[in-house]
Amino acid sequence: DYIRPLFKMCKSRRLEPAMMAHILNIVKYCEEGEFVKANDAYIDVAIGRAAWPIGVTMVGIHARSGREKIGSSNVAHVMNNELQRKYLTSVKRLISYCQKIRPDVDPSKKVVNK
Repeated sequence: DYIRPLFKMCKSRRLEPAMMAHILNIVKYCEEGEFVKANDAYIDVAIGRAAWPIGVTMVGIHARSGREKIGSSNVAHVMNNELQRKYLTSVKRLISYCQKIRPDVDPSKKVVNK
């Protein structure tokens, strides 16, 4: 049910180009059996590469060098709205399912979830 909105957006060509590129990368890696890379691509789209402020960001009178990396351009897609969070969760489940049904793939290319 959660992935249905993603399919509708793809059919009507309303999916953001950046999101489409990330999902295509995930699908390509799954088809190749590169599940570690697919998982990395999922994490990249889910939480992004943004700097995460941990604790206090401004302590002294000087600005920190990493402070400018914390901006709106680095905000992850999944944080935008509930709909995207739900269909990205479904994409992750599809990655896990695809990995489970592929016994031919080398174990070093799989993500182990305990």
